[in-house]
Amino acid sequence: MLSALSWLYGKIIDTRNTHFERGTLKSHSLGAPTISVGNITVGGTGKTPLVAMIAEFLADKGEKVCIISRGYKRANEKERVVVSDGAGIIASLKQAGDEPFELAQKLLGKAIVISDADRLRSGKWAKDKYGITAFILDDAFQHRKAKRDLDIVVIDATNPFGNRKTLPSGILREPLSNLHRADLVVITRANLVDDIAPIEGEIRRHNEKCDIVIAKNKTSRIVELGVFLRGDKLDTVKPNGKAFAFCALGNPDSFFDQLRNEGFNLTAANTFSDHHSYTKHDVITIVTAAKESSAEILFTTAKDAVKLAGFEFELPCYVVESKLTFDDEKKLRDQICAVLKS
Repeated sequence: MLSALSWLYGKIIDTRNTHFERGTLKSHSLGAPTISVGNITVGGTGKTPLVAMIAEFLADKGEKVCIISRGYKRANEKERVVVSDGAGIIASLKQAGDEPFELAQKLLGKAIVISDADRLRSGKWAKDKYGITAFILDDAFQHRKAKRDLDIVVIDATNPFGNRKTLPSGILREPLSNLHRADLVVITRANLVDDIAPIEGEIRRHNEKCDIVIAKNKTSRIVELGVFLRGDKLDTVKPNGKAFAFCALGNPDSFFDQLRNEGFNLTAANTFSDHHSYTKHDVITIVTAAKESSAEILFTTAKDAVKLAGFEFELPCYVVESKLTFDDEKKLRDQICAVLKS
């Protein structure tokens, strides 16, 4: 039954894409250079650090940057919410959604952040209100109403295609053949697998021309939870001791493997469903499990940390911020610069 539903789902998606390619359905410009950063799979691919990196690059180039994200699982997903006007955060976590809120915190002074499932509507509104000169559409590979000048697809090396089936029996949002639309593919977490050649080969089966950039996920900063929530720009600390890690990510094992590869001694770990909202009971569960594993400290991610305000932990809790390092960053930057010149 699931296989039949996956086949039907794929056919529906392909039919929709065909209408866009034939012009029956149209994509509309936002009025400024637009970069889409998206996935072909569900689950976390390490996309958020890439969005932040591109926003910082554009801002340093003098662009007025706006990031538009759906804001999955926020309070009212049909409502447009300005998360950050560039100068300050003006929406709550519940209004914004965890990923837009995290981006807004990270990019204060660099980018305006908006949560809205309708990227086209919000893009045109933001262009008029803020004078935006460059847009980044977060998680928008499938959102084709908004025209983009650069279509980036992020693929997680640790779980690139699942069982190669579309939803609901697989993790693909659309058939792999649709990778032909990508202008650039970024393979993340390449340092967590032995061989990425099969992944590159699968991409080339569907797209012979796009650039492929290989990225490694590395820790950029570790700070105490309170420091992170205050927004203090303090240098990274180096916590010692046995650690218990927890997170609510689409691919939690990638976070745990990253910590282990960087030499941290993890006694155990706990996962919650992607975009999970933490409760006091969750905090008690985490601390109890950590103590039972003889852990002395806790590790979590920036995406999780924005949802932990107001909670107190009996053990020191540290936030691990990650960054991407590229095998050929110039290739990525050149693509972005080409968009600005077009």
